[in-house]
Amino acid sequence: MPTNYQLILCSCPDTATAQQIAQHLIQSQLAACVTILPSVTSVYQWQGVIETAQEQMLLIKTCARHYPAIETEIKQLHPYQVPEIIAVCLENALPDYLHWINSCVLPA
Repeated sequence: MPTNYQLILCSCPDTATAQQIAQHLIQSQLAACVTILPSVTSVYQWQGVIETAQEQMLLIKTCARHYPAIETEIKQLHPYQVPEIIAVCLENALPDYLHWINSCVLPA
């Protein structure tokens, strides 16, 4: 059964960027909720060098139909050359919560 809902993860370099993206996605009605997890540590390889960075993680709850617009908006607002944008399809979730997501985002 195809899912209509996604959890999109996006790491941000600082609180200001995380807040800006979260506010924009909510105001644009592309997401129902954006949770900002403070102070996550990311270890990654970039241009052949292993890096470690303190970041903020966004958990973006939305309908799958909004993924292309969310990706575009994050790429425009995000300072990273290649921002982390990962969508995970929700296989199971509280039906009332899914209904609430639908009620908060732009209609199809």
